[in-house]
Amino acid sequence: MCGLLPPYYEGSRVIKTLLDAYREQKPDAQNAAQRVTFGTSGHRGSALKSTFNEQHILAIAQAVADYRRQEHFTGPLFLGLDTHALSRSAWETCLQVLVANKVDVRIAADQQVTATPLVSRAILKANAGKTTGLADGVIITPSHNPPEDGGIKYNTPDGGPADGDVTGWIESRANQYLANGCAEVKTVSLDDALKAASEYDYIGEYIALLDTVVDLDAIRNSDLKLGADPMGGTALPVWQALARDEGLNLTVVNETLDPAFAFMPPDHDGRIRMDCSSTAAMANLLNARDQFDIALANDPDADRHGIVDAAGLMNPNHFLCVCVDYLLTHRPQWSSTLKIGKTLVTSSMMDRVVASHERELYEVPVGFKWFVKGLFAGELAFGGEESAGASFLTFDGKAWSTDKDGVLLCLLAAEIAAVTGLKPSEYYAKLVEQHGNPVYRRIDAPASAEQKASFKKLSADSIKADELAGSAITAVHTTAPGNGAAIGGIKVSTENGWFAARPSGTEDIYKIYAESFDGEDHLQQLLDEAKALLSEVL
Repeated sequence: MCGLLPPYYEGSRVIKTLLDAYREQKPDAQNAAQRVTFGTSGHRGSALKSTFNEQHILAIAQAVADYRRQEHFTGPLFLGLDTHALSRSAWETCLQVLVANKVDVRIAADQQVTATPLVSRAILKANAGKTTGLADGVIITPSHNPPEDGGIKYNTPDGGPADGDVTGWIESRANQYLANGCAEVKTVSLDDALKAASEYDYIGEYIALLDTVVDLDAIRNSDLKLGADPMGGTALPVWQALARDEGLNLTVVNETLDPAFAFMPPDHDGRIRMDCSSTAAMANLLNARDQFDIALANDPDADRHGIVDAAGLMNPNHFLCVCVDYLLTHRPQWSSTLKIGKTLVTSSMMDRVVASHERELYEVPVGFKWFVKGLFAGELAFGGEESAGASFLTFDGKAWSTDKDGVLLCLLAAEIAAVTGLKPSEYYAKLVEQHGNPVYRRIDAPASAEQKASFKKLSADSIKADELAGSAITAVHTTAPGNGAAIGGIKVSTENGWFAARPSGTEDIYKIYAESFDGEDHLQQLLDEAKALLSEVL
């Protein structure tokens, strides 16, 4: 049963309260906060707040079925779930609706939890060479969010998270169903739904082709000792399967599955959050790092990566730059015309690395969905975002996953060490010698609803200053240079620094990102002047 969500909901009063709320609380369709809302990674919420309840999933699943019917997607739908407490119930609800709508649903054997990248991989394999009878997928996950949260996202036939046009359609249709209490939603019993679904070997199919994208033999032939912490998530059965390959010298350091995530150290704010980019949340693995050459971690749906070596937890920005520099020198079959994708708040060290290889940078707004088409078409060699999410092409330049793959990036860290003899932090130190040493920070500032709305009205002309932190402003962007898409905020750049600002979709704040190649004092000056400039235009 390892890899299944343990059946001890009843043993936890908190979990039982949460699950009761999922079934019993009815969202108010007239309350905007309780309606279906798709952000950059699907619809998320909590049953206790009437933002992730059975009616939300009934409505979303029926809307997905309607969308498939409209688009003539008649292939299988791959349905995955993570280990959050609400995920199993939401998965069951979704399955009951999809089967009632005659969708051919593929689930893991024994209803095992299923990682996001494995669903993406399954979609791509099913659709290879096809133009009709296309497959798609749904994943029940709120990613690294706290245990009480739930989430659901839809992946289109290109294997990646649906773009804004698609999620907007699904959101609108789902809210129509929500408005009439889901009376028009089709459903069957759970027993009938489980009988109708077909089993799919997600893990076997994924691992069977891993050597087409990462050099497993190099890892096997090294003397590296690897540790992996799934952080109570869907990567557990994947790492367990990989650990059976004795040549990889891999130990799974935490095999606990607990819907309350009680084993997790609290994050910086005291909340439980399975964030593999947080030194606080990663305390367990950091305390064990001396046992391994490289220790690896993933969030609950395994779409993010955490890399630990003797120097500690790597900053995700730093590791992404290491990955790109390494891949551009160790994938000789890749075309020189392939672009490197980054979000506009990812470190500018990436810009310098890409330029040093005379490659083209493809800079997009926040959200991995902006990389999907490029990865799918084999035009982007790599797509990465500052929050530790990335994927890249196979050795022969084909799409591996078009959603973030945390397991893949962890294995790439091992390949880099095996091939170069450098731990990831040591490799980054070499990049610093070559390109400079940036310092990066993100802060939050309070914002009213009116101020948050004002971000949409910003343009390059909104910034009247000619200088920022003592240097000439070289660019002001409200659309991304790579694809021209609106960034939902603004980015102001100089030769050795920049700041970007965008409103939060869920809180009364806006986020300011800044980076300087001139040290901490200059970074603080960037942040201070950014707040001053924004106060004039919001």
